[in-house]
Amino acid sequence: MFSALRQHWPEYLIEAWALGTFMVSAVLFTALLEYPGSPVHQLIPNGRARRALIGLAMGLTAVALIYSPWGQRSGTHMNPATTLTFLRLGKVMPWDAAFYIAAQFVGGVCGVLFSKLLLGSIIAHPSVGYVTTVPGPAGADVAFIAESAIACGMMLMVLFVTNTPRLARFTGLFAGALVCLYITFEAPLSGMSINPARTFASALPGSIWTGGWIYFTAPVLGMLLAAQAYRGVSNSSPRACPKLHHGTKQRCIFCGYEPRKRDADVGQHSVEP
Repeated sequence: MFSALRQHWPEYLIEAWALGTFMVSAVLFTALLEYPGSPVHQLIPNGRARRALIGLAMGLTAVALIYSPWGQRSGTHMNPATTLTFLRLGKVMPWDAAFYIAAQFVGGVCGVLFSKLLLGSIIAHPSVGYVTTVPGPAGADVAFIAESAIACGMMLMVLFVTNTPRLARFTGLFAGALVCLYITFEAPLSGMSINPARTFASALPGSIWTGGWIYFTAPVLGMLLAAQAYRGVSNSSPRACPKLHHGTKQRCIFCGYEPRKRDADVGQHSVEP
Protein backbone atom coordinates (compact mmCIF):
# COMPACT_ATOMS: atom_id res chain seq x y z
CA MET A 1 0.00 0.00 0.00
CA PHE A 2 2.62 2.55 1.07
CA SER A 3 4.81 1.70 -1.89
CA ALA A 4 1.95 2.32 -4.31
CA LEU A 5 1.06 5.59 -2.57
CA ARG A 6 4.65 6.79 -2.55
CA GLN A 7 5.28 5.99 -6.21
CA HIS A 8 1.90 6.74 -7.80
CA TRP A 9 0.41 9.58 -5.75
CA PRO A 10 0.54 12.03 -8.70
CA GLU A 11 -1.76 9.76 -10.72
CA TYR A 12 -4.18 9.50 -7.79
CA LEU A 13 -4.32 13.29 -7.44
CA ILE A 14 -4.90 13.64 -11.18
CA GLU A 15 -7.90 11.31 -10.96
CA ALA A 16 -9.35 13.51 -8.22
CA TRP A 17 -8.66 16.64 -10.29
CA ALA A 18 -10.22 15.10 -13.42
CA LEU A 19 -13.57 14.15 -11.91
CA GLY A 20 -13.62 17.34 -9.83
CA THR A 21 -13.16 19.40 -12.99
CA PHE A 22 -15.84 17.39 -14.77
CA MET A 23 -18.28 18.09 -11.94
CA VAL A 24 -17.51 21.82 -11.94
CA SER A 25 -18.23 21.87 -15.67
CA ALA A 26 -21.47 19.90 -15.16
CA VAL A 27 -22.74 22.29 -12.49
CA LEU A 28 -21.79 25.48 -14.33
CA PHE A 29 -23.24 24.45 -17.68
CA THR A 30 -26.41 23.12 -16.07
CA ALA A 31 -26.87 26.39 -14.20
CA LEU A 32 -26.14 28.39 -17.33
CA LEU A 33 -28.73 26.53 -19.38
CA GLU A 34 -31.37 25.47 -16.84
CA TYR A 35 -31.49 28.11 -14.12
CA PRO A 36 -34.56 30.29 -14.90
CA GLY A 37 -32.67 33.49 -14.17
CA SER A 38 -29.95 32.73 -16.69
CA PRO A 39 -30.09 34.78 -19.90
CA VAL A 40 -29.09 31.68 -21.87
CA HIS A 41 -32.02 29.74 -20.43
CA GLN A 42 -34.38 32.52 -21.48
CA LEU A 43 -32.81 32.64 -24.93
CA ILE A 44 -33.33 28.90 -25.52
CA PRO A 45 -36.87 27.96 -24.42
CA ASN A 46 -36.72 24.41 -25.79
CA GLY A 47 -35.79 21.96 -23.02
CA ARG A 48 -34.50 19.29 -25.39
CA ALA A 49 -32.24 21.78 -27.13
CA ARG A 50 -30.84 22.88 -23.77
CA ARG A 51 -30.21 19.27 -22.75
CA ALA A 52 -28.41 18.65 -26.05
CA LEU A 53 -26.20 21.66 -25.41
CA ILE A 54 -25.39 20.37 -21.92
CA GLY A 55 -24.53 17.03 -23.50
CA LEU A 56 -22.25 18.71 -26.02
CA ALA A 57 -20.55 20.73 -23.28
CA MET A 58 -19.94 17.65 -21.13
CA GLY A 59 -18.75 15.59 -24.08
CA LEU A 60 -16.21 18.28 -24.94
CA THR A 61 -15.19 18.49 -21.27
CA ALA A 62 -14.53 14.74 -21.23
CA VAL A 63 -12.47 14.97 -24.44
CA ALA A 64 -10.42 17.87 -23.08
CA LEU A 65 -9.67 15.99 -19.85
CA ILE A 66 -8.77 12.73 -21.62
CA TYR A 67 -6.31 14.37 -24.02
CA SER A 68 -4.84 16.81 -21.49
CA PRO A 69 -1.25 16.10 -20.35
CA TRP A 70 -2.47 15.21 -16.86
CA GLY A 71 -5.31 13.10 -18.22
CA GLN A 72 -2.88 11.13 -20.37
CA ARG A 73 -0.80 10.44 -17.28
CA SER A 74 -3.54 8.93 -15.11
CA GLY A 75 -5.54 7.42 -17.98
CA THR A 76 -8.60 9.51 -17.05
CA HIS A 77 -10.80 6.74 -15.69
CA MET A 78 -12.76 9.28 -13.59
CA ASN A 79 -15.12 6.45 -12.73
CA PRO A 80 -14.92 3.66 -10.10
CA ALA A 81 -16.83 1.33 -12.44
CA THR A 82 -14.14 1.80 -15.10
CA THR A 83 -11.33 1.22 -12.62
CA LEU A 84 -13.02 -1.87 -11.14
CA THR A 85 -13.50 -3.33 -14.61
CA PHE A 86 -9.83 -2.89 -15.46
CA LEU A 87 -8.99 -4.42 -12.09
CA ARG A 88 -11.17 -7.42 -12.97
CA LEU A 89 -9.33 -7.70 -16.28
CA GLY A 90 -5.96 -7.67 -14.52
CA LYS A 91 -4.93 -4.33 -16.00
CA VAL A 92 -4.76 -2.38 -12.73
CA MET A 93 -3.07 -3.47 -9.51
CA PRO A 94 -5.35 -3.69 -6.44
CA TRP A 95 -3.82 -0.82 -4.45
CA ASP A 96 -3.78 1.43 -7.48
CA ALA A 97 -7.46 0.63 -8.01
CA ALA A 98 -8.27 1.39 -4.37
CA PHE A 99 -6.51 4.76 -4.43
CA TYR A 100 -7.97 5.66 -7.84
CA ILE A 101 -11.48 5.00 -6.58
CA ALA A 102 -10.93 6.94 -3.34
CA ALA A 103 -9.53 9.86 -5.33
CA GLN A 104 -12.48 9.83 -7.71
CA PHE A 105 -15.00 10.07 -4.87
CA VAL A 106 -13.08 12.81 -3.05
CA GLY A 107 -12.38 14.77 -6.23
CA GLY A 108 -15.99 14.67 -7.36
CA VAL A 109 -17.29 15.98 -4.03
CA CYS A 110 -14.66 18.74 -3.99
CA GLY A 111 -15.74 19.76 -7.48
CA VAL A 112 -19.37 20.18 -6.43
CA LEU A 113 -18.42 22.02 -3.24
CA PHE A 114 -16.22 24.39 -5.25
CA SER A 115 -19.14 24.96 -7.62
CA LYS A 116 -21.32 25.81 -4.63
CA LEU A 117 -18.82 28.50 -3.64
CA LEU A 118 -19.08 29.93 -7.14
CA LEU A 119 -22.85 29.77 -7.53
CA GLY A 120 -24.17 30.10 -3.99
CA SER A 121 -27.87 29.30 -3.67
CA ILE A 122 -28.27 28.79 -7.42
CA ILE A 123 -26.80 25.29 -7.14
CA ALA A 124 -29.65 24.25 -4.82
CA HIS A 125 -32.40 25.61 -7.07
CA PRO A 126 -34.64 22.74 -8.31
CA SER A 127 -33.62 23.42 -11.91
CA VAL A 128 -29.98 22.73 -10.99
CA GLY A 129 -30.35 20.57 -7.89
CA TYR A 130 -26.63 19.96 -7.41
CA VAL A 131 -26.84 18.14 -10.79
CA THR A 132 -28.04 15.11 -8.87
CA THR A 133 -28.86 11.96 -10.81
CA VAL A 134 -32.31 10.57 -10.00
CA PRO A 135 -34.61 8.13 -11.81
CA GLY A 136 -36.86 9.66 -14.45
CA PRO A 137 -40.66 9.44 -14.63
CA ALA A 138 -40.46 5.85 -15.92
CA GLY A 139 -39.24 4.71 -12.51
CA ALA A 140 -36.34 2.98 -10.81
CA ASP A 141 -36.48 -0.27 -12.80
CA VAL A 142 -36.14 1.53 -16.12
CA ALA A 143 -33.38 3.71 -14.69
CA PHE A 144 -31.46 0.63 -13.55
CA ILE A 145 -31.73 -1.03 -16.95
CA ALA A 146 -30.79 2.19 -18.73
CA GLU A 147 -27.75 2.80 -16.52
CA SER A 148 -26.57 -0.77 -17.01
CA ALA A 149 -26.99 -0.51 -20.77
CA ILE A 150 -25.13 2.78 -21.23
CA ALA A 151 -22.32 1.65 -18.93
CA CYS A 152 -21.99 -1.57 -20.90
CA GLY A 153 -21.95 0.40 -24.15
CA MET A 154 -19.25 2.78 -22.91
CA MET A 155 -16.94 0.01 -21.71
CA LEU A 156 -17.45 -2.07 -24.85
CA MET A 157 -16.42 0.94 -26.90
CA VAL A 158 -13.33 1.54 -24.76
CA LEU A 159 -12.20 -2.09 -24.96
CA PHE A 160 -12.74 -2.50 -28.68
CA VAL A 161 -11.29 0.87 -29.71
CA THR A 162 -8.23 0.84 -27.44
CA ASN A 163 -7.43 -2.66 -28.66
CA THR A 164 -7.70 -1.65 -32.33
CA PRO A 165 -4.34 0.01 -33.10
CA ARG A 166 -5.57 2.21 -35.95
CA LEU A 167 -8.41 3.56 -33.80
CA ALA A 168 -6.85 3.67 -30.33
CA ARG A 169 -5.90 7.36 -30.48
CA PHE A 170 -9.56 8.24 -31.09
CA THR A 171 -10.87 6.58 -27.91
CA GLY A 172 -11.31 9.92 -26.14
CA LEU A 173 -13.32 11.31 -29.04
CA PHE A 174 -15.61 8.26 -29.04
CA ALA A 175 -16.02 8.58 -25.26
CA GLY A 176 -16.91 12.26 -25.54
CA ALA A 177 -19.42 11.50 -28.29
CA LEU A 178 -21.11 8.85 -26.13
CA VAL A 179 -21.28 11.22 -23.16
CA CYS A 180 -22.97 13.79 -25.40
CA LEU A 181 -25.44 11.29 -26.82
CA TYR A 182 -26.22 9.71 -23.45
CA ILE A 183 -27.00 13.07 -21.83
CA THR A 184 -29.10 14.15 -24.80
CA PHE A 185 -31.18 11.00 -25.17
CA GLU A 186 -30.80 8.81 -22.05
CA ALA A 187 -30.80 11.42 -19.27
CA PRO A 188 -34.64 11.56 -19.07
CA LEU A 189 -34.57 7.89 -18.01
CA SER A 190 -31.95 7.89 -15.27
CA GLY A 191 -30.26 11.28 -15.16
CA MET A 192 -27.25 9.75 -16.96
CA SER A 193 -24.78 8.98 -14.23
CA ILE A 194 -22.84 5.92 -15.51
CA ASN A 195 -20.53 6.66 -12.58
CA PRO A 196 -20.95 5.95 -8.83
CA ALA A 197 -18.51 8.72 -7.84
CA ARG A 198 -20.30 11.23 -10.05
CA THR A 199 -23.63 10.43 -8.34
CA PHE A 200 -22.06 10.52 -4.87
CA ALA A 201 -20.43 13.87 -5.62
CA SER A 202 -23.85 15.46 -6.12
CA ALA A 203 -25.86 13.46 -3.61
CA LEU A 204 -23.65 14.16 -0.59
CA PRO A 205 -23.66 17.99 -0.67
CA GLY A 206 -27.25 18.10 -1.89
CA SER A 207 -28.54 15.39 0.50
CA ILE A 208 -30.50 13.89 -2.40
CA TRP A 209 -30.20 10.10 -2.45
CA THR A 210 -33.29 9.16 -4.47
CA GLY A 211 -32.62 5.82 -6.12
CA GLY A 212 -29.00 5.97 -5.02
CA TRP A 213 -28.62 2.19 -5.08
CA ILE A 214 -29.12 2.25 -8.85
CA TYR A 215 -26.05 4.38 -9.50
CA PHE A 216 -23.79 2.36 -7.21
CA THR A 217 -24.69 -0.96 -8.81
CA ALA A 218 -25.85 -0.57 -12.41
CA PRO A 219 -22.70 1.12 -13.83
CA VAL A 220 -20.45 -1.52 -12.24
CA LEU A 221 -22.67 -4.35 -13.45
CA GLY A 222 -22.87 -2.92 -16.96
CA MET A 223 -19.13 -2.45 -17.35
CA LEU A 224 -18.29 -5.88 -15.91
CA LEU A 225 -20.76 -7.42 -18.36
CA ALA A 226 -19.01 -5.52 -21.15
CA ALA A 227 -15.67 -7.02 -20.11
CA GLN A 228 -17.14 -10.52 -20.22
CA ALA A 229 -18.76 -9.81 -23.57
CA TYR A 230 -15.47 -8.54 -24.99
CA ARG A 231 -13.67 -11.67 -23.86
CA GLY A 232 -16.37 -13.82 -25.42
CA VAL A 233 -16.40 -12.03 -28.76
CA SER A 234 -12.64 -11.55 -29.12
CA ASN A 235 -11.78 -14.92 -27.57
CA SER A 236 -9.06 -13.26 -25.50
CA SER A 237 -8.43 -10.67 -22.81
CA PRO A 238 -7.73 -7.08 -23.90
CA ARG A 239 -4.05 -6.35 -24.39
CA ALA A 240 -4.05 -2.55 -24.51
CA CYS A 241 -3.05 -0.45 -21.52
CA PRO A 242 -6.05 0.68 -19.40
CA LYS A 243 -5.80 4.33 -20.39
CA LEU A 244 -8.34 6.14 -22.51
CA HIS A 245 -5.43 7.83 -24.26
CA HIS A 246 -1.85 6.58 -23.95
CA GLY A 247 0.43 9.49 -24.81
CA THR A 248 4.18 9.37 -25.31
CA LYS A 249 5.23 12.14 -22.92
CA GLN A 250 3.84 10.76 -19.66
CA ARG A 251 4.84 7.73 -17.65
CA CYS A 252 2.41 4.86 -17.28
CA ILE A 253 1.98 3.14 -13.92
CA PHE A 254 0.07 0.32 -15.60
CA CYS A 255 2.43 -0.87 -18.33
CA GLY A 256 5.67 0.66 -17.06
CA TYR A 257 6.14 2.97 -20.03
CA GLU A 258 8.59 5.85 -19.52
CA PRO A 259 8.96 8.82 -21.90
CA ARG A 260 12.66 8.02 -22.39
CA LYS A 261 11.66 4.62 -23.72
CA ARG A 262 9.46 5.69 -26.60
CA ASP A 263 7.61 2.99 -28.42
CA ALA A 264 6.02 3.73 -31.77
CA ASP A 265 3.21 1.29 -31.09
CA VAL A 266 1.91 2.90 -27.90
CA GLY A 267 -1.54 1.38 -28.33
CA GLN A 268 -0.15 -2.08 -27.70
CA HIS A 269 1.35 -1.39 -24.25
CA SER A 270 -0.11 -3.84 -21.82
CA VAL A 271 0.22 -4.92 -18.23
CA GLU A 272 0.10 -8.60 -17.52
CA PRO A 273 -2.44 -9.87 -15.00
